[in-house]
Amino acid sequence: MTTLLRHPRLGQGVYAITDGPRDDLFAAVEAALAGGIRLLQYRDKTRDTERRRAEASELASMCARYEVPLVINDDVPLALEVGGGVHLGREDVSIAEARATLGPDAIIGVSCYGSIDRARQLKAEGADYLALGAMYPSTTKPHAAVVSHDVLTQAKALGLPVVAIGGITPDNGRVLIDAGADYLAVVSAIFAAVDIQTAARQFANLFDPRPGILR
Repeated sequence: MTTLLRHPRLGQGVYAITDGPRDDLFAAVEAALAGGIRLLQYRDKTRDTERRRAEASELASMCARYEVPLVINDDVPLALEVGGGVHLGREDVSIAEARATLGPDAIIGVSCYGSIDRARQLKAEGADYLALGAMYPSTTKPHAAVVSHDVLTQAKALGLPVVAIGGITPDNGRVLIDAGADYLAVVSAIFAAVDIQTAARQFANLFDPRPGILR
């Protein structure tokens, strides 16, 4: 049996990803936190530095109240400023560079797309979790290639928390958990919902306690 080498702040659950600028960002995130998400990524691709800094700082305070880790999408300096982790894609800085800036305790997650070879390489470079997808057609990234659920099972054997992403709903999420996903990463199915707290809770309910799973 593979021994899972988990980051001490990572376990299992719903990984909510914000959907860019919105006037009700804080209320939306508060609702998601109340609904039971276990990891939050602040994703805003605009260049509005001051707004992004203010929002990330407030989200860090909100997440701290719920004891939920905050991860910043591809912005290492902002992650350092607010005390968060960072999520890195193919075009972003290296794990080594991010680790040198953020320190040994920061969560550094990575996009592996559908590549187990990339997942294996990034584990060796010090990633804390491996994100794979798209698992289903995605409205957030409509051009992302859909990958086999088997990649989750293969990634699970690498011994890091596995994140499934892409087109996930409460109806199709359970099969991904059974395939090996520790986290279900969700954007629109939570943050575009009419009732965000209920939507988050529907995903959280998929993670029933099971023997052998660290929560």
